[in-house]
Amino acid sequence: MSMAEQPPDLASGKGHKDENFPVASFIIKPRHRAVVMAFYRFARKGDDVADHPTEAADTKLALLERMRATLAGEADADAEALALRRAQGARALGGEHGLDLLEAFRRDVTKTRYADWGELIDYCRYSAMPVGRFVLDVHGEDRALWPANDALCAALQVINHLQDCGKDLAALDRVYVPLDALAAGGCSVADLAAPKASAALRGVIAGLAEQTWDLLSQSRPFAQGIRDARLAYEVAAIQRLAEDLTLKLMRRDPLSERVHHTKLETVGLLALAAKDRLVGRNGAARAA
Repeated sequence: MSMAEQPPDLASGKGHKDENFPVASFIIKPRHRAVVMAFYRFARKGDDVADHPTEAADTKLALLERMRATLAGEADADAEALALRRAQGARALGGEHGLDLLEAFRRDVTKTRYADWGELIDYCRYSAMPVGRFVLDVHGEDRALWPANDALCAALQVINHLQDCGKDLAALDRVYVPLDALAAGGCSVADLAAPKASAALRGVIAGLAEQTWDLLSQSRPFAQGIRDARLAYEVAAIQRLAEDLTLKLMRRDPLSERVHHTKLETVGLLALAAKDRLVGRNGAARAA
């Protein structure tokens, strides 16, 4: 498909309120929301393209290339990429984070299996870590925070993959559960298609949740290092939500049980995050 051709509309209809974790919420300072939402709309479009269940791979890759060329300033063919490029330009921000995301979407089109944990984390390097890095850059935060950001963002991505492991196989023939973990547990990809996880598969998922907990242990100090108080609270809230979901994945079967938060659970965890921030600030003040 050439840049001049009218591209097909592959939008899923999802918006930022449909995501598992907060996106450009009211917590973020108003002056940052427009550029964060431009990044979200760009990411949402790329994800919709890559995850479309019936469109041909060649068409998907061509659409993603339109997005890349527009974000890189080589064309003005894609509306969402153009809006992001302009929003970034107004804030003197580079385009590397959006370009990294496009690499993840290309992999979603061409790669359906992950051999081991290392391969999965390398995918998260492009699919998840750039999102947090972008938000940090928007807020002018120190890039020394990137390792903690990367651990949290990778954990969020793995949580999502474990929650949706059955749906991803059924809808997209895509498996993010590492193949070596399945084999070590005496399982196969076919087990993910069952209406209920076997005891062996439950063990595999719990083991991957434990590895995710290790990532969350690395990201736990993240919020305390952020200067912007609103962003720090949002990160603390996401950390709390992620930890609770990881504990659920250690105990529940994502093929047959709910592994998402109710509204009441979310409110309770947000309150705990606020307490975490208050305790952290008071502790820092006493130390000073």
